[in-house]
Amino acid sequence: MINKVEICGVNTAKLPVLTHEEKDALFKRIKNGDRGAREEFINGNLRLVLSVIQRFSGRGENMDDLFQVGCIGLMKSIDNFDPSYNVKFSTYAVPMIIGEVRRYLRDNNSIRVSRSLRDIAYKALKVREELMNKNEKDPTVEQIAKALGIEKEDVVQALDAIQDPMSLYEPIYNDGGDAIFVIDQVSDEKSVDENWLEKISLKEAMKKLGAREKHILNLRFYKGRTQMEVAQEIGISQAQVSRLEKTALKQVKKYI
Repeated sequence: MINKVEICGVNTAKLPVLTHEEKDALFKRIKNGDRGAREEFINGNLRLVLSVIQRFSGRGENMDDLFQVGCIGLMKSIDNFDPSYNVKFSTYAVPMIIGEVRRYLRDNNSIRVSRSLRDIAYKALKVREELMNKNEKDPTVEQIAKALGIEKEDVVQALDAIQDPMSLYEPIYNDGGDAIFVIDQVSDEKSVDENWLEKISLKEAMKKLGAREKHILNLRFYKGRTQMEVAQEIGISQAQVSRLEKTALKQVKKYI
């Protein structure tokens, strides 16, 4: 759906792009109360909204809805942006748009979080922002808890509760070849005695592999190492480990 041309009745292929000079000129008019300039500025930054919501594709969300929410974040950015900040508007607007989309996703999450826990989380986020602006550094959980007058464990629990769940197959790195997924970073801490029938079959199939591929699969599936740990041990990159692992597994499947 993210690749469709029309979102919320807007033909994304025909969205205008404003130059830096045009943005400056429009902002001066906006500050003087020119509603037409505000509409023109919004239309000239819809591509920015579109680029941001692409980060949230693949979650099963309606992209029309996310686009509308992103536009709300864009309008809030316009209303609060001060050109004297000496930063690009996009630099200021992107976090605002992302924040608006994340709030929408949290509030519409299928994993229900109690209202009291969500309130604590939102208060903690607000205090965190205030302390960061005041001290110019990220506050600790203890500092946030002290400011709210609650236990630090309650702060951690509340913030964890509103985090978006991540798919094990969400790509986290790509060097232009095979992607590395979250599942590739997860250690296997199961008992080595579990699934012994599968391991016997795998062991027989692994005899068909070369020494390096066999060593990689042994570390990954018998000793439960992450790809990063394997890469450090044998002295190659994680991307190379990922490619060798996938190739070896394809070979193994032929013999199982």
